[in-house]
Amino acid sequence: MSGFKVAILGATGAVGREMMRVLEERDFPVDELVPLASARSEGEKLEFGDGEVTVHEVSAKAFAGCDLALFSAGAQVSRQWAPVAAAQGVYVIDNSSAFRGEPDIPLVVPEVNPETVPLAEKRRIIANPNCSTIQMVVALKPLHDAATLRRIVVSTYQAVSGKGQKGIDELEKQISDLMNCRESTNSAFVHRIAFNVIPHIDDFADDGSGYTKEEMKMVNETRRIMSIPDLPVSATCVRIPLFFGHSEAVNAAFEKPLSPDEARTLLKRAPGIKVLDDPANNIYPMPMLASGDTAVHVGRIRTDRSQKNGLDMFICADNLRKGAALNAVQIAELLVEKGMVRGCGDGCGCRH
Repeated sequence: MSGFKVAILGATGAVGREMMRVLEERDFPVDELVPLASARSEGEKLEFGDGEVTVHEVSAKAFAGCDLALFSAGAQVSRQWAPVAAAQGVYVIDNSSAFRGEPDIPLVVPEVNPETVPLAEKRRIIANPNCSTIQMVVALKPLHDAATLRRIVVSTYQAVSGKGQKGIDELEKQISDLMNCRESTNSAFVHRIAFNVIPHIDDFADDGSGYTKEEMKMVNETRRIMSIPDLPVSATCVRIPLFFGHSEAVNAAFEKPLSPDEARTLLKRAPGIKVLDDPANNIYPMPMLASGDTAVHVGRIRTDRSQKNGLDMFICADNLRKGAALNAVQIAELLVEKGMVRGCGDGCGCRH
């Protein structure tokens, strides 16, 4: 396979650095890596492969000759630069919320809806879903195929790294301050996150519903990815004082009966999933086990005794990996697999 010229916008952030690690781990054929960020990161050196790459300020010319660009720099930046890169023939895989609701831009989780990737040929942009949505739909897809979902209720327990490096830094500093009898301050989160739980992620929706935008992302993205536009979904998203790894308590109702044993069998056969479900031996998903892993961990699978054809389960995943970087690289692999992007090995960016 010929190699590719790949840009990463937001390369100095937590997800951008994880994207670089995942590209290496999966041996994605990168002939040239172009790390991009804001002007304040110009000239910074990052490790990649057997050497270092130099960060450049994002500009239109920075995408010249690129085959692919992985974006993780926020919605505003994506809205500005994704069309610029796409206009030069670059396929953009965007990790922000900027394009997730646009019907002519595919919203992709490779284990769930890979067939939608060719829709990107028109605008050359693919949206990476919300991290919490990704791990939930990976777990629910094989169960839906067998028994047909009719309702989802989910409560999330989301690590501070979901807020980026500034979330990680704030929790670390607050713990240090409090443990050393110093007053703590907060800016990344609306309240102190250390030794606290905040039932508030993103802004509250403008419609007066009481739901946050993060919760509505899960609702709308799940419906779209699963191709069930009227699926009832209710989400409560909570920030917890943990550095890495998102967890979810999911209650799913189905049209057909599905026993816990049947669900475990289906999940064990499904791609991207690791079943940890032996309560008698205290084996179940936990974020410390999922951190650093590529798989979505599923366990605590049991019958919901309050309704017909219901299952409860607990789901954990590394939010920087499967919830962001890995999913993006898997999409890039699909683009290559489907022949939508073909590097020529000399970094010229042509698509023969």
